[in-house]
Amino acid sequence: MSVFALGLAGSPASAHTQAQAAQSTVRINEVESSGGSGDWVELVNTGPAAVDVSKWVVKDNDDDHSYKIAKNTSLAAGAFLALDVESSFGLGDKDSARLYDATGALVDSYSWTDHADTTYGRCPDGTGAFTTTTAATEGAANACGTSGGGGGTPVQGPWPGGSAVTVADASNLFGENLSGLSFESPGVLWAVDNGPSKLYRLVPNGTTWKRDSASGWSSGKSLHYKGGSGEPDTEGVVVTPDGMFAVSERDNDNDDKSVPEILRFDVTSSASSLNATGSWNLTSDLPAVDANSGPEGISWVPDSLLTAHGFRDEHTGAAYDPASYPGHGTGLYFVGLEANGTIYAYALDLSGTGYTRVATISSGFPAVMDLEFEPATGLLWAACDDTCQGRTSTLEIDTQGRFTPVAVHDRPSGMSNYNNEGFAIAPQSTCANGRKPVVWSDDANDGGHALRAGTLNCTP
Repeated sequence: MSVFALGLAGSPASAHTQAQAAQSTVRINEVESSGGSGDWVELVNTGPAAVDVSKWVVKDNDDDHSYKIAKNTSLAAGAFLALDVESSFGLGDKDSARLYDATGALVDSYSWTDHADTTYGRCPDGTGAFTTTTAATEGAANACGTSGGGGGTPVQGPWPGGSAVTVADASNLFGENLSGLSFESPGVLWAVDNGPSKLYRLVPNGTTWKRDSASGWSSGKSLHYKGGSGEPDTEGVVVTPDGMFAVSERDNDNDDKSVPEILRFDVTSSASSLNATGSWNLTSDLPAVDANSGPEGISWVPDSLLTAHGFRDEHTGAAYDPASYPGHGTGLYFVGLEANGTIYAYALDLSGTGYTRVATISSGFPAVMDLEFEPATGLLWAACDDTCQGRTSTLEIDTQGRFTPVAVHDRPSGMSNYNNEGFAIAPQSTCANGRKPVVWSDDANDGGHALRAGTLNCTP
């Protein structure tokens, strides 16, 4: 059995039908019949308690085609489960997905008369009618978009700030592969390079940024795994009250194998290179992806914001309670996956290597390259690269306690469609004349420059 999450979908024909039989909180939530990732059927548990779905069966419109869920499979309250039915049968353009419990009773079904451009999914999740989604979100909340009927429609429009964008570094200061960015303060910007793996501490240099020449940071510092081994392909970075955290998609010393991992580094060290002081390997929790399509962005959201807005914990099926995760610090870590545009929220055991996934979120994009939390607005920003024409989406916690895309922004008109993999918003204290600085990092170093600066409106 393959259990994983993804992102992309399409629109239902008028002849589509759905039916429910046996009463159950487990529902068919999304169906992919012609996607590049194979055919799959996603389930969701809409109830308040976990459900044992061991030996439940999924069939298409042929009773001889059967996919049995493995034993010891439990679906937590509010959780999603994607089933790779293609290992047993394929879903056609005129077909059905039928779910039976372990006794053979029909639980739920959905039929269609043509393939969706993306997927067919319930909007809102678990309770709404099936519609064509705006993106496939295998193992995650559905991307309902304009077809929603539930989560609202993200507003699409121009960049919410100044149109002008300027070069923000010296010529060829970094070269290629500069990726994630994170502001520590108005005068300190951190940047991470994915190959060679390096962390840079940047300080203002007039209207641009330069490497900090103090405390041994003039050339940046090489990054390694615990004990000094390997070279993590660090793609994202974030400064939090608990320290400096980076996210890596593989070890550059073995770059054909995916190794999605969150790493913590002590940036107060005077050493010329930094070994990770903490690590959380996400391989068993994330979908299997190509070695170069793993985690790209990382951000942190404080518990105070999450609890104030009734953030839903998909692990418990109830409102998020920080006390449920002792030793996790004072917030959750949000990781964006390039392969599917999905965001995963984790409570990390900061004294060990354990973690718990608390939420699975659709960014609205096919890929996520960086994440940025904006404290002044409570918005979580997801940035896409030239694949999405440099757009960003903003997500906020809705009335159901889930982060949901509320707006999609074009890149500033003064910036070309660069391969931007990093995005950072300066603190609210930098606001002047109604705007504050933002910085993008260009992985391709177009025109010999990896950093560009613009402005964002200070008013939400």
